[in-house]
This record gives sequence, structure tokens and C-alpha cells, in this order.
Amino acid sequence: MENGNTETIFALPEEKTMKMKEFLNHLEKPTDNFICYIQYQNSNLTGHFKELLPDVGEEIPWASQAFDKSPDAVNFWMGDARAITSMHKDPYENIYCVIDGYKDFILIPPTDLPWVRYNTYKKGIFKNVTTNSYEIEMIKAVLQNENNRESIETLPWVSIDPLNPDYQHFPEFKRASIYKVRVNKGDMLYLPSLWFHHVRQSHGCIAVNYWYDMDCDIKWCYYRMLETMCTMKE
Repeated sequence: MENGNTETIFALPEEKTMKMKEFLNHLEKPTDNFICYIQYQNSNLTGHFKELLPDVGEEIPWASQAFDKSPDAVNFWMGDARAITSMHKDPYENIYCVIDGYKDFILIPPTDLPWVRYNTYKKGIFKNVTTNSYEIEMIKAVLQNENNRESIETLPWVSIDPLNPDYQHFPEFKRASIYKVRVNKGDMLYLPSLWFHHVRQSHGCIAVNYWYDMDCDIKWCYYRMLETMCTMKE
């Protein structure tokens, strides 16, 4: 997003703790500028939502057999249709299960990395979000090798919105192989590790996903080679 000085910033969402009843009330009566989404990813289904675990199970048996391991994390997702997950990739084999509603995925294979532009952004976080205002607090990092001087933290992130790609600035994106998938209630999607994905959802969609750690095999080596070559090109 852009701040008042038209500087582009990567802003993390504000995190709030509330009772499930309050969260559901926000979903039932959505308001401007206040978008609720359960997205705590540290295996929240085995922690915060462990009461729901018997209804879905701690793993997908065929996936655990195929990957020869148990999942690293099992995550519960539910939220507002206005909550959109921007294009990114994960180092996990992802089994994504929709329980109610639907999820719309835009997928790009990791072999298309040369056509998916990254930029480096200053990192911030939303604070004091209300229905008519918000603040963005910049995240500071201490540079240990420069006399412990503070600096604004940065991170590389995909620059392109696949819903409205700016081909003037990113003409190479026209060459990307784009797959659009709707995962409906009762469907299960296997999202391979390192695949780029952008996600939207129906309002109140409920989903669970299982993250299996990827193997650092030839696929990982090939992807790292692509990263290096893209950096050399720039």
C-alpha cells in the first residue's frame, strides 16, 4: 500500500485478540475499513482452535504417506470476503481444504520466477484500526554491524497484482503461466511448494490447510539457480 507521501510500504495487518462471538458479529455486520480474518498460521488448529481438531483430523493420511512425514502445521482460516492474500510463495507442500464457501486461487509455477517481479519494500504494521481511521507504524531493525544503528526493516515481495497487472511497468508478466482455480466446499487443493499464489474467498469462508515441510531436493536447487540468474539480470 502507499502512505501519504506516495511511498509504497508492505504493511502487516493489525493483530487483535477477541472472543469468537465478537469475531462472528463483525462478519455478520461488516463495516468500512475494519476487515476481520482469522489467519494466525502457527498451527492454530492444534492450539487456539484445538476443540475443532476432532472434526477434521491432525493430518491427511494419503498426504502424510506421500510426503513421508506428518504436517508441520495445521491452520484454520475464516474471514471477510474483503481480505485478500497477495501473491507469494511458501516453502511447504500445502493441502488446502475448504469446509464452507469457496476460495479463488491464482497460481503461477515457480519456473516462471523470471516473469514475476520482486521489489524491496519498507515494512510497517497497521495500528489502531477503526471504522474510519488507521495508523501505520514502521518496523525498525537494529543493524548490528553498524554500531547498532536503527533502520526501517525491509523485505522483498512480489510487486504485481494479478487481478489488475500493470503491464506498462511489468511487461514480462505477460509471459507468466497463470492458472485460476476455485476450490469449493468439500474440495481439496494440493498446492505444491514454491508455487506463487494469490487468494480471495467468499464471505465467511471456512478452510483448513496442512503444511508439510518441503524437501530441499533438485527442485529447490533449480529455484535457487533461477533466483541467482534473475538477480544477475537486474
